Amino acid sequence: MLTPAGLVPFTTIDFPNRLAAVIFFQGCPLRCPFCHNPNLQPIQTESTAQWSEIVSFLKTRQKQLDGVVFSGGEPLMQADLKKGIQTVKEMGFQTALHTSGVFPDKFADVLPLIDWVGLDIKAPWAKYSLLTGRPDISESVQKSLRLLIQSQTSYEVRTTLDPRYLTVDDVYQSAKELLAENVQTYTLQKYRTFDADKNPPQQSQIDSFFKDTDLMTYLQNHFSHFTCR
Repeated sequence: MLTPAGLVPFTTIDFPNRLAAVIFFQGCPLRCPFCHNPNLQPIQTESTAQWSEIVSFLKTRQKQLDGVVFSGGEPLMQADLKKGIQTVKEMGFQTALHTSGVFPDKFADVLPLIDWVGLDIKAPWAKYSLLTGRPDISESVQKSLRLLIQSQTSYEVRTTLDPRYLTVDDVYQSAKELLAENVQTYTLQKYRTFDADKNPPQQSQIDSFFKDTDLMTYLQNHFSHFTCR
């Protein structure tokens, strides 16, 4: 049974070069201190959406939308995710998956059905326990990363930079680790403050990563496709 948490009926930014809908799913095993959606962490909740209703909506958007994004939370926590992806594919949509990569076996199972992956890499491997609240989780993420690169599926690896937890040196270290895995497409995302954040960083701190010209030049020179957002 799928547990959707909500639906964005139209987006131009979550699935590159496609008009898409985004389905958010309940459940995430991570406890990142900068999480914007802690309400999505519990797998059990009084869902505000029904899978059958989402399928009905998507039927009205066939030939209008290019694709459907499976996001979260962590969508790979959904036991029936593969069936849901297959349903969407059979309707003629391309599919995208946003994932933290913490379930490599489940990732491998659905990867052949996915047209594009957005893989969140939280930090250098040595800091993963600190930033996710899960000890020894980095090995699982590394396995998912290798599966993704080997699959030749279109992808984006991205890191959100919260200056309270990451430094410029961390970005360099993470970049070197990703390059060692042959990652070619990398994006840095600005941390976005939100109302529930009790001690948000200053905007100048957030921007400092992106104003570091040495860092930006290094990343541009080492990744085939590097972007910031």
